[in-house]
Formats: sequence, structure tokens, C-alpha cells
Amino acid sequence: MAKEKILIVDDERDILELITYNLEREGYRVESVTSGEEALIRAMKFLPDLIVLDLMLPGLDGIEVCRRLKRNDDTKQIPVLMLTAKSEDSDIVTGLEIGADDYVTKPFSPKVLIARIRTALRRSSEDGGEPVDAQLAVHDIVIDLSRHEVLVGGRHVTLSATEFAILEFLARHPGWVFSRSRIIDGVKGKDYPVTERSVDVQILGLRKKLGTRSRYIETVRGVGYRLRAE
Repeated sequence: MAKEKILIVDDERDILELITYNLEREGYRVESVTSGEEALIRAMKFLPDLIVLDLMLPGLDGIEVCRRLKRNDDTKQIPVLMLTAKSEDSDIVTGLEIGADDYVTKPFSPKVLIARIRTALRRSSEDGGEPVDAQLAVHDIVIDLSRHEVLVGGRHVTLSATEFAILEFLARHPGWVFSRSRIIDGVKGKDYPVTERSVDVQILGLRKKLGTRSRYIETVRGVGYRLRAE
């Protein structure tokens, strides 16, 4: 049985060869391109199950590529894993806010990258297996699990897969306080290689997209986060 299709976008040939070699060894079907323009064209034709996207591309950079992918109905649900040589919060936040699902900073371990890819693919697959009528509603936030959509006060809000997963996790237990590590375990699975700081980044992006309803996500100092019960 053929494994999932993965599109790699990076202008460094050695990085492309390294990722391609390791993913093909794991049984994935891989295609690669070296520019943002090529990435948009290939994504439409190849329709990958996941895209590994370098942010620092010549011409059309990774941020703009991700933004366009998430605005297109044919590609908006494809998980995007960012590759970046920068580790500053501002770069990570920008990518996550426009819809990227996860990130890995260079230099990276191929094993870590593959672990992140597996988790993103597993999450995407689980999202597609929900019952048709599965919904969660807290306050005036409606989470449609089958369509992977969120309505806030009747207005559609576009979230990344990770933001959606965090909101869903909190909405299943309104009023409960969860530590950052517990949120990671609930959303990504145990022993997922990510820092607790990443939860703060995702919550920041989620609050921004929820607008005035961001007040429903409360910070409990010294503990973590909760979605306020009605």
C-alpha cells in the first residue's frame, strides 16, 4: 500500500536530497521543487497530503506561498510544516498565524522531522474520520468536526490544523484547566518533540483569530489554559 504524498519546497539542493532520501526510505511518495512559484503549481497538480515548506525562498517566499495555499479551496486543508533557519518567536508566529501547522528549525534531525510529519498526517487523517454530524458548541463558538470549520458568532474563522485541535481539545472540557504539557499530549500525542512555548504561540494565534471571543480562552497563571465554561 502506497504511503502518503509529500511535497518538499526548499532552494537548497542538499536539504532537498536529505529530506527526500529519508522520506522515501520510510515509504513516502515524494516530489520536490526549489521555488515558491513552482510550489504553488505543483501543489495544485500533485495535491500532496503534506507540504514541507522552507520560509526563506528567493522570489515568492514561504510565508506568501503558505498564505496562498490556505486561501485556495483545493489546497487549504493540506498540512504545512515550515522549515526555517530562524528561531525567533516573531517568525514562528507569522507562519502559524497564516495557517502553517507546525515548524522545524534548521539544522534539524531527520528523525525529528519525520516524527513531526507523521503526527501532522495522523492528525489530518483523524480529522477526516469524524461523524458527519459531529459538532461542539461553547458560548457562540461552533466547531464542526466533520468539515473542520469554526463559526464564531455565525462568522467563519479559518484556523490552522493545530489551532483547530487546541480549540477542540479545550472545548471538549470547558472550565477545566490544562497545563501546556497536557495540551501537547492531548493534541499531538505523548512524547511529541515540541517545547511548551509552542503552545503559547498557538494560543496567541488562536486568540487573535477569535477576536473579541478571545476572552473565552483564559490563562491560569502558573498552570496553563482553559476555555471558560458557559
